[in-house]
Amino acid sequence: MMQDQLPAGLIPTLRIPAMPKDVNNGGSIFGGWVMSYVDIAGSIPAELRAMGRIVTRAVQAFEFKKPVYVGDLVSFYAHVIKEGRTSVTVQVDVYAQRIKQGIVETVLVTDAILIYVAIDEKGHPRPLPPL
Repeated sequence: MMQDQLPAGLIPTLRIPAMPKDVNNGGSIFGGWVMSYVDIAGSIPAELRAMGRIVTRAVQAFEFKKPVYVGDLVSFYAHVIKEGRTSVTVQVDVYAQRIKQGIVETVLVTDAILIYVAIDEKGHPRPLPPL
């Protein structure tokens, strides 16, 4: 998906520049680099909703739509889409902004859905606190 700008009215959870050290043998950014930042971005709204410690329980969906390249400014947008008794499901959308010949191109590169579980001090699941 190509568009001329990042999602209007939303603030990215994370913004990271893609660096040469993160390139794979194919010349694009290593998928594991993207995955790790997706997990970090997703954990932020989950932890805020859980009002405390959380762990990643599952990756429900993860799709690499377009590659990320060195020099791209990568923006991660994360928001809660579902709550269970102890779990928080988070949607993460990842956009790359790249400059080509003085024009900023914005591309949806990845989207994912992750499930986090609120845990207590012993690492056991705990109920989410009321809103």
